[in-house]
Amino acid sequence: MSHPARPPAPPPARPLARFRAAAAAAALGAAMLVPVAASQSAHAAVTHVANPYLGSTPYLNPDYVSEVNAQATADGGTTGTAEAKVASYQTAIWMDHIGAIAGDSTHLGLKAQLDKAETQAAGSSTPVLFEVVIYDLPGRDCAALASNGEIPATAAGLTEYESQYVDPIAALLGTSTYSNLRISTIIEPDSLPNAVTNQSKTACATATPYYETGVEYTLNKLHAIPNVYTYLDIGHSGWLGWSSNMGPAAQEFAKVAKATTAGVASVDGFISDTANTTPTDEPFLPNSTLQVGGQPLDSANFYQYNPYFDEHTYDEAMHASMVSAGFPSTVGMLIDTSRNGWGGSSRPTALNSSPTDVNSYVTANKVDKRPFRGDWCNVNGAGIGSRPTAQPYGSSDPIIAYVWIKPPGESDGDYPSGTHTHGDPHCDPSGTQTDGNGNTYPTDAIPGYDIPAGNWFAAQFQQLVANSYPALGSSSGGGDTTPPSAPTNLAVSGTTSSSVSLTWTASTDNVGVTGYAVYRGSTKVATVTTTSYTDTGLTASTAYSYHVTAQDAAGNVSASSATVTGTTSASSGGGGGAGSGCTASYSVSSDWGSGFNANVTVTNTGTSATKSWTVTWTWGGNQTVSSMWNAVYSHSGSAVTAANEPYNNVIAAGGNTSFGFGATYSGTNTAPTLTCTAS
Repeated sequence: MSHPARPPAPPPARPLARFRAAAAAAALGAAMLVPVAASQSAHAAVTHVANPYLGSTPYLNPDYVSEVNAQATADGGTTGTAEAKVASYQTAIWMDHIGAIAGDSTHLGLKAQLDKAETQAAGSSTPVLFEVVIYDLPGRDCAALASNGEIPATAAGLTEYESQYVDPIAALLGTSTYSNLRISTIIEPDSLPNAVTNQSKTACATATPYYETGVEYTLNKLHAIPNVYTYLDIGHSGWLGWSSNMGPAAQEFAKVAKATTAGVASVDGFISDTANTTPTDEPFLPNSTLQVGGQPLDSANFYQYNPYFDEHTYDEAMHASMVSAGFPSTVGMLIDTSRNGWGGSSRPTALNSSPTDVNSYVTANKVDKRPFRGDWCNVNGAGIGSRPTAQPYGSSDPIIAYVWIKPPGESDGDYPSGTHTHGDPHCDPSGTQTDGNGNTYPTDAIPGYDIPAGNWFAAQFQQLVANSYPALGSSSGGGDTTPPSAPTNLAVSGTTSSSVSLTWTASTDNVGVTGYAVYRGSTKVATVTTTSYTDTGLTASTAYSYHVTAQDAAGNVSASSATVTGTTSASSGGGGGAGSGCTASYSVSSDWGSGFNANVTVTNTGTSATKSWTVTWTWGGNQTVSSMWNAVYSHSGSAVTAANEPYNNVIAAGGNTSFGFGATYSGTNTAPTLTCTAS
């Protein structure tokens, strides 16, 4: 694996998430390909809503419920009681091979599942939500072995995928009998992210055109059904979190969506962390740029300059990138929390500020206890995460729901052995993997087991329940689900021509609060652990609206505090005080023809340290910035303004700092002329 050493460096060479593999294919009965007879009763279709998870009743897969209940009965006692609670939460139904459509002797087919959901809907006063995973692309899982599919990456394979897999599924989902259900489809985990990062692998380069065409075909078929909702997989923060990956990923998803009949409207949203264990939030590491021992936290070996430590911040950033790429701001984000809880006795319960180097600081405070972020197969020590929840961060956040897509207790895959000839070395508890920078790590798979993908893994299930967070073992079954009180007394404590300073008060009952998120309008501009913040790089004589939320160690988020407006003062007009001045130099670090990454170095040419700096330029072509790191940016037409972050505003006389960005373009990519001002 080749992880980037810095944000603009090459993207990781293999994905970090893996998914349930196909079971043995069952014969597809001819009756499954025939639409339901017109004589069957139909229902009025429900309205296509922005968030299907809000106000709906979950459908529970009876196959999975049986697996859980059998394990709970076998274990009994306190353990069995906690395990049994898992059966009350919705998990997705995986159509991971053609035979799954018809079902077999131990697993219900799609029609049987839909019929049971329809029976439930008949007695429900709210719409029933049905989750299904579409997962059988030609050349599936091109970068690994654990979840290789049944259809080859060939033109004939694409035809088979469309006619024998997607068409029958769409025909069933589109049957009028089921039009009162809300059907959430998770489309092809692990596919388009591979088209972004793994083109150096022959299998992925071969499969990518079939991935793109197959996903386009699936979106066309499913979007045409009014009560079906489509969510595309976007990997997770440890895969596409680097800016050098995020911008190209947004363009890849936009490329496929725009090729469909309905364009970007064919996509209801995106899902991250499918079948992975990356935490939803890292409560004690809210600031990836925090300096420890003179280095930012994201420089730690575990993060390798990836600024996104968790799925919450990653999804918000990816949402912004998707909107910049052409998707509507209403597009929703889902997080699979089925195995990312990381509870248990090893979970930190408070900030440990004593370590003086970034690696020790990160190790002491991260809840993700993997030795390497690339470990993905049957990870040892993982736990069930937050329960499926609609709008976990409120209605203004792009994350519309937590979901359980990977059923807890189903194996990620086996490894090659005398009795398991088809397996993945990354699932071998005795195996190792490298990060591409000379470091070697254990796979961290649960020792002592070699269980094929998708099969029930009792020891894993027992561990996931024991390490659940919030805990499943409490009498209420939910652990800590009470949000902290909202911050009070939010006020503007000071302004300059380019900054607004805020203060607020934590309520006395805010026990366990680990940080505060500061929002400028609907955009989160910072996460801090103090009760004050200064927002910099603003425009003179301009009003800005702010609100602040609190978060506790369990990941619960308060309602927003009162909104306050701060107006910056008039500009001094002098380009800085005595002794101030700066220059900015520009260089392109990578260019792939339709997009590029660039670095800008800001040098203090004055005689005293800067208090703030701003770099502006105007593009000569159609370049558009899609993401930026180490600077806050805005744009108006072809004009771009990049201002310092709160942590890099001070540059010593003669010193420098840098920022970078990703952008898209077509035609020529002429370097702009930069103007730098400092105060």
